Amino acid sequence: MNDRLQQLGIFVRTVETGSFSKVAREFGLSQPSVSRTVAALEERLGVKLLTRTTRQLSLTDAGEALLTRARDALAGIEEAENAARGADRLSGMLRVALPPTFGVRQIVPLLPVFLERHPELRVDLMMADRFENLIAEGADLALRLGEQPDSSFVTRRLATARRLFIAAPSYLARRGAPTSLADLDRHHLIGGPSDGGEQNWTASRDGVSETRPADLRLRTRSAAGAVACASAGLGIATASTWMCGEELASGALVEILRHYRLAPVTAHVVFPAGRRPTQKARAFADYLAGALVEGV
Repeated sequence: MNDRLQQLGIFVRTVETGSFSKVAREFGLSQPSVSRTVAALEERLGVKLLTRTTRQLSLTDAGEALLTRARDALAGIEEAENAARGADRLSGMLRVALPPTFGVRQIVPLLPVFLERHPELRVDLMMADRFENLIAEGADLALRLGEQPDSSFVTRRLATARRLFIAAPSYLARRGAPTSLADLDRHHLIGGPSDGGEQNWTASRDGVSETRPADLRLRTRSAAGAVACASAGLGIATASTWMCGEELASGALVEILRHYRLAPVTAHVVFPAGRRPTQKARAFADYLAGALVEGV
């Protein structure tokens, strides 16, 4: 990267992360080198781009004007290079933020085919249960489950999976199998991330919706944790077929209350706001849209 492009790249990432030290790690530079690069850009342009305090960095009007154009310029250069190589020769680093269990069970098995198609591409799987700040973390896209709140982010639906009530055979042997939602009052219930802060479980039967208070004996914010607790015979949980398919196939878990229907879960691609999705991000989203199987 020549000096001008590196200056622009470092400036953009400094604004996005709000941290000289993070940018230094990304570019393999020292923190003073990053600070000097931004200062050199300001000197070359003859304007102040950032206001620095001990706690934060903020953009000046000149910095605001440069940021959008710099992002577009850098994205345009990357796309021009990829166009010259050919559509099937994507290169560079693709950063994907995604939930760990969904990533391990559903996305990682799909990677070999995608990477074989694009041998010059590298992938950083940023697995975390929390929602990443996509811009600050430098992600090209995120994979998220469930309904997405209205925001300036651009989202794309990928696939939907059925959610079901599950329990281990050992638990059912001890406590019996419920036959109605009302029977759950007499069982140990395990809450997962899909329950959020709610203390109620809602399902429909013959088109009629029913809601029951859920007195959770165990709560976990991880889908893998809820499935593991259910597999250990600790109670009844709800999970999507994406998350518990292996356990259902092995017999470690069984579906119960089959005549009830829970709200399904949908997987989305989310692109960072304020900038054009990169070509490699669009290519990965297109691939997943065709490769991710609907969970039935």
